[in-house]
Amino acid sequence: MRYLSTTYSIDCQSEDLLQTCRELLADSLGEVGYESFMDTDDGITGYIQQEHYSEPHVREVIESFPIDGVKIDYHTEEIPDQDWNEVWESEGFDPIVVDGKVTIYDAHHVEDAEQFSTPIQIGIQARNAFGTGNHETTRMVVSALLSLPLIGRRVLDCGCGTGILGITALKCGAEEVVAYDIDEFSSENAKHNAVLNGVGDSMEVLLGNAGVLTHVEGLFDVVLANINRNILLEDMASFRDVMAQGATLVLSGFYEEDTPMLLQKAEALGLHEVSRMTDNNWCCLLLT
Repeated sequence: MRYLSTTYSIDCQSEDLLQTCRELLADSLGEVGYESFMDTDDGITGYIQQEHYSEPHVREVIESFPIDGVKIDYHTEEIPDQDWNEVWESEGFDPIVVDGKVTIYDAHHVEDAEQFSTPIQIGIQARNAFGTGNHETTRMVVSALLSLPLIGRRVLDCGCGTGILGITALKCGAEEVVAYDIDEFSSENAKHNAVLNGVGDSMEVLLGNAGVLTHVEGLFDVVLANINRNILLEDMASFRDVMAQGATLVLSGFYEEDTPMLLQKAEALGLHEVSRMTDNNWCCLLLT
């Protein structure tokens, strides 16, 4: 599956206004198919599947931008598969510690995980997939997992990326994880990382979108979905259908201002907020 990256340069009056513009622009771009974003010095870079990219939609987002006097330029290019591999394998990422309990490290560059003092160490070899712990949403979901009773539980990881969340759940005592991702590179990477961390026998990884759940038997005690807002809204009913009584749904991948619409959808499905976390305007909801 091919991805495009679009770099958006925002010309505005101040740094404070720039951050507001970043958030508004990302919110609008999420509605036209962009899946994830990274801040740049003067704007954001957005990532979208090639088949979902529409130049007219992008122009419409920019032309209808709600703040007067702001100029937005953009440049879109294809991301070669090899480029992702080369960046991750050559540059890697620094170890990340979550709540003093989990260390997520780059298994490309670290051979001895015992050097880390946390009770749980997770090695990730990211290959064309999202999920290393660098992003606020990943860290919040990992933190949420640390707070949940997982021993002997069955967990579903929706849009699994590198598999980091499912692997964390198994390391925290979950009995079984079923994971899926629409991207073939991600599903294969998740399988690889599960084996790398010694939990490959307990983690089943499927290729596809939420439609794969119609072929999965049984219910889940915990459902994890760190995906963009639009997909969460579209697939939440499918998540609800496979939740056992009293199960927990952990949602992230969206901004704080998107919370009301997600909670409205959740309430309509009989799901209720238990708690939430926020980090740099990103949000994580725990529902039951």
